[in-house]
Amino acid sequence: MRNIIPLSRQSILGREQDYVLQALAQENWGGGGMFCRQAEEFIESQFGTKRVILTSSCTTALNICGLLSGVRAGDEVIMPSFTFPSTANAFLLRGAKPVFLDIRPDTQNIDETLIEDAITDRTRAICVVHYAGVACEMDAIMEIAARHGLLVVEDAAQGIFAKYKNRWLGTIGDLGCYSFHATKNISCGEGGALLVNNSEFIERVEILCEKGTNRAEFSRGDAKKYQWCDLGTSVSPSEAASAVLYGQLEAANICAEARSNAYELYMELLRPLEARGDIQLPVIPAHCQSNHHIFYFLVSDIETRSSLINHLKRAGVSAAFHFVPLHSSPYGQQYYDQDRPMMNTDAAAACVVRLPLYVGLSEEDINRIVQLVYEFYGAKAI
Repeated sequence: MRNIIPLSRQSILGREQDYVLQALAQENWGGGGMFCRQAEEFIESQFGTKRVILTSSCTTALNICGLLSGVRAGDEVIMPSFTFPSTANAFLLRGAKPVFLDIRPDTQNIDETLIEDAITDRTRAICVVHYAGVACEMDAIMEIAARHGLLVVEDAAQGIFAKYKNRWLGTIGDLGCYSFHATKNISCGEGGALLVNNSEFIERVEILCEKGTNRAEFSRGDAKKYQWCDLGTSVSPSEAASAVLYGQLEAANICAEARSNAYELYMELLRPLEARGDIQLPVIPAHCQSNHHIFYFLVSDIETRSSLINHLKRAGVSAAFHFVPLHSSPYGQQYYDQDRPMMNTDAAAACVVRLPLYVGLSEEDINRIVQLVYEFYGAKAI
């Protein structure tokens, strides 16, 4: 029996194991230790952002964005419907209402041309989601936000080491968030990072992320008393998780090369099926640099997708669809404005097929997967 090919797989890229042993040799295994600081400094230096705070997940980082945004009951936050619930929950937990917009048919990112018409006197922020490691149209979005005095949050859970016009995703808006979940390019099993790009938030974010206390300021000797100053929560990952993350960040080039090679091979081998009209391959605009977070294509309808995924599964290949749009989800339906069409979002939800992509996926594996896709469509692979 052939080996099962998973959809994603974590890989040791560098010195992760050595660093974990070093972390466990320390007296304190909790958050905020040596490896936590080194990982934060690495991201600050690599991406040129003003402040980075490691978090236990990207969801946690988004929740801090919700707090920093200052939204409250009656406020509105514009976002795509084609995303994970954490994007909306971050603002719903503060009482704000998500305003769902449709996506572009090429990149599956929020359609920036719809944003202006969705702004009301209750709008406080725009939260963009960079799908599959390909950037939203940030120049247009930032211009709209500046004109209306709105905060911009980048949900770059899938976007670390990707760029928009030579700017790193997560560093363009006022706030940015990364994910280091097991399925992401850079992973510590479960983790995230909050990027603070707007200096206005630096002082408060330290307090919010220290359970509402001035612990960071007190530890530096900048405060005479250690005290409770604001709302707050616990965000730090363990030192062992931070050690794994630091090792992954150091060796990120290994991950980038492997994923890029696999992605390009998929594209090359599947182009004839696109030419036949069987599938629609992903689009990466010329001004965007992808991190090749996932490889996906679009099929004609949901029945074809289900049949193809089952065909691959029977042959030992894991494939999957992606988000159930928030506007059509049981909880999200109450926030959906029926006057805003979701044609592209509904199409993506019904037609996206994700194929395996991870470090260690071999050329032989990709050829096997592609052969199965051709077999499904009754075509002969090149």
